[in-house]
Amino acid sequence: MSTVAERLDEVVEDFVDLDGREKLEMLLEYAATLPPLPPGQKGLDENRVHECQSPVFIRVELKPTSDGHAGVHLQAEVAEEAPTVKGFVAMLAKAFTGRPTDEVLAVDDTLLDRLGLADVLGMLRTRGLRAIIEYVKRGVVRSLADSAS
Repeated sequence: MSTVAERLDEVVEDFVDLDGREKLEMLLEYAATLPPLPPGQKGLDENRVHECQSPVFIRVELKPTSDGHAGVHLQAEVAEEAPTVKGFVAMLAKAFTGRPTDEVLAVDDTLLDRLGLADVLGMLRTRGLRAIIEYVKRGVVRSLADSAS
């Protein structure tokens, strides 16, 4: 099974040679793959990424993997009027699902630059996407603390 870094490197390879319009189209393809939050979790303020302008709700869970370690799982809901954000969240969910917490926490701040999205999406949306990554990391840290107590 590939690591988070390997999964994200594959995505970067897919994005690197695309022009801006093609990158946006690729994000739309990812957006179509994001399953919705379970009914009881929809729109819960505790799951909201407040730093993002678009309504984004992410639930971070840790579930045991086959080797007994904690694997990260994301469930998310992103407003339909924000398909590029939804695509980015779907990309993260695909890369993070089932992977160990240390791999998710190791994702650095250069991902958007490596994908070439910073120039395509503009400063405000880029700031929101960076906030999503940080939100997920905070969720992982909270979940680890909860499971330790």
